[in-house]
Amino acid sequence: MVDATGGGAASGARTRAPDRRVRLRVADEREVRPVGTPASEPWWLRRGVGPYLVLADVVAFAVATAITLPGSLTAHGLALGFLLLVFWRAGLYRSRLTLSLLDDLPYVLAAVIVAWTFKVAAFSVVAGIDPPGRQVVHIVVLLATVLVVRMVAYRVVHTARCRGFVRHRTLVVGAGQVGVRVAATLLERHNYGLDPIGFLDANAPGDDAALLPLPLLGGYGRLAQVIREQAVRDVIVAYGGVDEDELVDILRTCDRLDVEVFIVPRLFELHDSNRYTDEIWGIPLVRRRRSVYRSPWWRAKRLVDAVVAAVSLLLLTPVLAACALAVRLEGGPGIIFRQERVGLDGRPFQVLKFRSLKPVDEGESRTQWNIKHDDRLGPVGRFLRASSLDELPQLWNILRGDMSLVGPRPERPHFVDQFSAHIPRYTARHRVPAGLTGWAQSHGLRGDTSIEDRARFDNYYIENWSPWLDVKIVLKTVGQVLRRQGG
Repeated sequence: MVDATGGGAASGARTRAPDRRVRLRVADEREVRPVGTPASEPWWLRRGVGPYLVLADVVAFAVATAITLPGSLTAHGLALGFLLLVFWRAGLYRSRLTLSLLDDLPYVLAAVIVAWTFKVAAFSVVAGIDPPGRQVVHIVVLLATVLVVRMVAYRVVHTARCRGFVRHRTLVVGAGQVGVRVAATLLERHNYGLDPIGFLDANAPGDDAALLPLPLLGGYGRLAQVIREQAVRDVIVAYGGVDEDELVDILRTCDRLDVEVFIVPRLFELHDSNRYTDEIWGIPLVRRRRSVYRSPWWRAKRLVDAVVAAVSLLLLTPVLAACALAVRLEGGPGIIFRQERVGLDGRPFQVLKFRSLKPVDEGESRTQWNIKHDDRLGPVGRFLRASSLDELPQLWNILRGDMSLVGPRPERPHFVDQFSAHIPRYTARHRVPAGLTGWAQSHGLRGDTSIEDRARFDNYYIENWSPWLDVKIVLKTVGQVLRRQGG
């Protein structure tokens, strides 16, 4: 088989070359692991405030329950678990630069009421109906206890930051007016826990560099290097002398660095803040979503891939055998077709497929775009392609770890080089493993469709990945396969 896997035609790549472009290379995880954290920060404070707020809420629940409502441990355990779940979904355990009990009060109140309602139901099943008076007393005591304990926890965090126990080394990207204002604010106000160490900017201010409140550590291209060498924990993007398109690529090269990235919005004076917007002394900061590699769910994704691939190979053995026999009868020896594709971090691997036809030579295999309308394609090959059954051997690629069930479809090196030269952020697709199906393919972007659209869909998938998004893609793909919309 000599086609690209569901791509748009080379001639159909309706794109225009950007004026300036940075070729993305996501460094190996071992290369980008930070060298350490500031020695002044105790190890038990490096995990953020979330775990300690969970502990505070557990203590508050235990105290309130002991005071007002002794009873079944099972019901109490269920209620506590639900309370923590509601608090988590309400965003009460997220990392924040400013901890405010008044900001949290409406959400704490709503979460306690929801959790209390569940607790009443749990007691009704496990321990019988409790008197209404005791239930009211319990919710009031629980709310008061949670607020008091959280107030103490917030004060402890605030004191630890101001006294230097919690100091996150911070890099300011952009030495313009906004960047200087951000740095000066952090130097003056320690309650945010951020310790600015320097600037990065493409346009050095020359003689004015001595007037900066922090040293200029280099250009934007040194971002990952400075983060490693200086043990940076937080990056604040205040723009400066760089195009936004270029800055996007630069920031994406640091996806696997253990840093938090904050972005000062353009025209931030007009920016509408919400409870998920951080701020430092009137300057709003948008916290960039953590890259998929830093999500605990991403580790589970690999486990799911391996289990599903192994079970599928086992259950689909008769189908695989039938496809192999049909390919052998139609085209002779050589059932499995191997082709080099580009995967995670731009590393090549051998993708496996059932052979649709035999290429004339290796050059044809590497460079011919699509064989959908090739006269040499027989009935078996045409059926396998239309039904996507030719992709089933890639379950072995998934089991080996070359691919994932869901991710950007892998392309051949010849076309990767071509597309990378003309399509903005095409190589950013290689930040995650290639997939058997992807967000672009689930929207019908396969065959002779726009490469630029596919790249945009793939990068959207990476930036917005979630377990549910994978489920949606699988379900949409199954529907397409049943309708025989394969490439």
